[in-house]
Amino acid sequence: MSKPKIPTFSSVQEEAEFWDTHDLTDYLDELEIVNGGYQPTPGEVKTVMTIRVAPSLKEQIETIARSYDIPASSLVRMWIVEKIRLLHGAEVR
Repeated sequence: MSKPKIPTFSSVQEEAEFWDTHDLTDYLDELEIVNGGYQPTPGEVKTVMTIRVAPSLKEQIETIARSYDIPASSLVRMWIVEKIRLLHGAEVR
């Protein structure tokens, strides 16, 4: 019997529902290891950065964040880190 394959999902909601009902360990051979995540410098304190966006963009960000069950500010922070990684390699400081 062949091992199950991770399907292609048409939405984040569909993917979330799939993983809610399936065991990740059944799919380990399909996953790839990636280099760690962003870690602030030890002792570094967060600071506030204010950005202005159109209300419609804010609404879209909040909708996406809700689909991941995370705050909108966390999602935007993750996107910033991801973009910096893409532009400057894996290490983000």
